[in-house]
Amino acid sequence: MMRILAIVPGGIRDQILFFPTLESLKKKYPKAAIDVIVEPRSKNSYTICPYVQEVLVFDFQDQNGLADYLNLLGMIKDREYELAITLEDDWIISFLLWLDGIPTRVGYKSKTSWFLNCTVPKKTEQYLPYTYHDLLKPLHITTPCPPLSIHIPQEDINWATAEKNRLNLKDGNYILIHGGASVVTASQGINKIYPVPKWQRIIDETQKIQAIPVVLLCGPDDVDWTKELISLCPQVKVVAPPSIGKLAAIIGGAKLMVCTDSAPMQLAIAQKVPTIGLFGPTQASQLIPPGCDYAVGIQSLSQDITDIVPDQILEKIRQFLTPQEAVRG
Repeated sequence: MMRILAIVPGGIRDQILFFPTLESLKKKYPKAAIDVIVEPRSKNSYTICPYVQEVLVFDFQDQNGLADYLNLLGMIKDREYELAITLEDDWIISFLLWLDGIPTRVGYKSKTSWFLNCTVPKKTEQYLPYTYHDLLKPLHITTPCPPLSIHIPQEDINWATAEKNRLNLKDGNYILIHGGASVVTASQGINKIYPVPKWQRIIDETQKIQAIPVVLLCGPDDVDWTKELISLCPQVKVVAPPSIGKLAAIIGGAKLMVCTDSAPMQLAIAQKVPTIGLFGPTQASQLIPPGCDYAVGIQSLSQDITDIVPDQILEKIRQFLTPQEAVRG
């Protein structure tokens, strides 16, 4: 049986955006076993991806020493891969793939891609899944990049159903808001958090447009943001899914998702939930599918997300909540 390895650094959002590439790989090699190497924070992403057999972990963000790389070398060598695709632009990683004797080593062309024997230009100006999918060109996979899609386990669907019953929510009749707090992005100096007072105005005005429940998505990094917003908008409901599958299941039942650039935004897009994404330093054109009629990005002209005016967001909310336009694609 053919074994394929994909090395995918980054967070959960990056993994979800890589799913279409994995889908095309699986269609090309239906009998192959596809494994991925990801950072510890992203391992659980693959509970909603049906194309991967084994998820291996390596902390690309850490200050790795010789012992760490030797462990990675052994982990790769034991599985005898025939094909490796790497998104990691690090000559050490491609050197390990070469050292392990993997016949086909695919990655982006760079000044340090010496140990890769199949490279493609990295076109960062396009929609990110397209950039990832370009890595399949050396394998003669020329089919278009598939749209984002996920597979939610039944147990997660059952959990979400119970949670919606607890909160008295009906499918297609609640709005989700996610603030996008993240310890990792904050440590990198990237601010994706939209101010709580502006969220308060959006929630209050949205209720005037259509009086349906507003639900806050609360992740591990969102506790303070959630508490502050609840103190200003006590009418909102809160849901805290304990896993990515349960998070996806809750998102799938929403009438509208309003959020900052985040993994939940991509989960909404994958399920064709009408989505309004707020962008500061990241570019909407790279993270919203081109020509998509159910997801729109609002880009801060200053690259500071706090400069987005609530009226811009409310205008898009009105458009989506108008009965003729609240139709999923």
